[in-house]
Amino acid sequence: MSRAAVAMSADEVADLLAAGRVAVLATIGPDGVPDPVPMWFVLREGEIWMRSYAKSQKVHNVRRDPRVSLLIEDGDRYAELRGVQLTGHLDLSDDVDLICGIVADLMVKYEGLDPEHRVGVMEAYRPTAAKQVAMRLVVERTASWDHAKMAPGS
Repeated sequence: MSRAAVAMSADEVADLLAAGRVAVLATIGPDGVPDPVPMWFVLREGEIWMRSYAKSQKVHNVRRDPRVSLLIEDGDRYAELRGVQLTGHLDLSDDVDLICGIVADLMVKYEGLDPEHRVGVMEAYRPTAAKQVAMRLVVERTASWDHAKMAPGS
């Protein structure tokens, strides 16, 4: 079976990204070896956003070389495996309002925060946000797969 036969459509990719919980972000470490780390992420206007402490290794890696890949996968058995690998680069921002908004969005997605309380979380997070960066993934290449498409009759 060809790679194209198991590739997901643009809508299927969008659905997996919307439902995805943990992404694996791979940056390039100081020794040139990939440095993969799990990340929470949110979609904002179709773009993937994350945040991290400005002094983290991943941010140091990106400042040196912004090229990254991001993997979001799902499935418990081989026949259920599906995933998306996004390759591109990260744009970093130290805009405190942006960082606070991303944190609030993360709280809604992962912690069950009522969206009505976003503004309060943003204000409460402001002192911590000054030590962080927002990270926007600029996608240059997408690879996807859905092993369910290998089943007979798919």
